[in-house]
Formats: sequence, structure tokens, C-alpha cells
Amino acid sequence: MSQAPKSKPAPAPSPAQLREQPDPDEEHRPLPWFLIMMLGAMAMWGGFYIYTSPAGGPSAQGDQRTLTALMPPEAPAEGSVDGGGLYQANCAACHQASGAGIAGVFPPIDGAEWVVGDPAVLTQILLHGMSGPITVKGNVYNGVMPGFGRLADAEIAAVLSHIRSTWSNQAGPITTAFVAEQRAKTADRTAPFNGEAELATLK
Repeated sequence: MSQAPKSKPAPAPSPAQLREQPDPDEEHRPLPWFLIMMLGAMAMWGGFYIYTSPAGGPSAQGDQRTLTALMPPEAPAEGSVDGGGLYQANCAACHQASGAGIAGVFPPIDGAEWVVGDPAVLTQILLHGMSGPITVKGNVYNGVMPGFGRLADAEIAAVLSHIRSTWSNQAGPITTAFVAEQRAKTADRTAPFNGEAELATLK
């Protein structure tokens, strides 16, 4: 019986092969122990929070507020709004605390015919503002007044009632219902009134 031929020994590596570095290999780098503990603590806290959070309530009140708490605030009662304070905060910078305005720049409202006159016109001016020429106490002013439609009806009524009964003005008050009626009449208006020429069409 013949014997299998013996395999030849592997040739010795050449000098070029000896110069080669071993193939790179990614080392085993586990997460740091403190990061593992932090993740575990977060998972435990999340489980505890879910377990202790109340459940089973209406989904619309997920934060546990009552339906009463979710209702919008009621409009201020008539006479409960400080018209003088609103005037100081929104109007006095131009028309001055004395109501005298600034000559040639901002018209006076003390004794102004637009203030003590038609309440509908005055309300519309405050709601939408105006730009262009307007004659006040015999003097022509050509400026811009912003609208204050952002204020609630009760707030507008309060500030208008204040200026109509302060200084030398002796006109009657304006009610919240009247302001709401005037706001509804021009609900689609987006631009200020164009001077006294357009304001005259409101009378």
C-alpha cells in the first residue's frame, strides 16, 4: 500500500511580507458603566412616572383641568374697567395726560368736537384708527392714529367714556353693547379711515 505524499512546508515569508502590518480590527469597547447606570435610572423613573400618573379620565382634559377652567374668561362687567388707566397706557403718549395733545403733531381731545360729538364716529376711530387730514378745534392735523381693535369691547367703552367726561368734556358715556354693535358693523374693515372725509360718511 502506497503512502500519501507528504505536503511541502509553507515557504518562509518574504521580506516584503514581513514589512506588512496586521489587518485592522475593531476592538471591543463596551458602554461606560456610569452611562449604563444613568440609562437604567431613567428607565426606572419613566416606569414609575407612568405607573403613578392618573389615567382613565376624559382625553380632552388630559391635564386634569375641569371644564370650567378651560372656558374663556368672561368679559369685564360694565364699569369695572379703569378707563383712565387704559388712557394713560395707550393714549397719553400722543394726546398727553392733559388731553391737550401736541400742537401741529397730535390733536387735542380736550374740547375736541370729534370726542364729544357722534359716539359712533368716535368708536370707529378707536376701533380702526385713521390717517390723513382732520380738523380739530379749527386746526388741521395730518397724521396717523393706530386702531385699538385688539382691546375688548368693555375696555374701549371705558376709555371712550373716560375721555368724553374728563377735562372740559361733558359728554355721556359709551356702553359695551354700543361698542360691540359698532365693531360688528365694520367687522370686515382692515384699513384705517382716510381722514375726516371718510369719517363724515359715518354720520
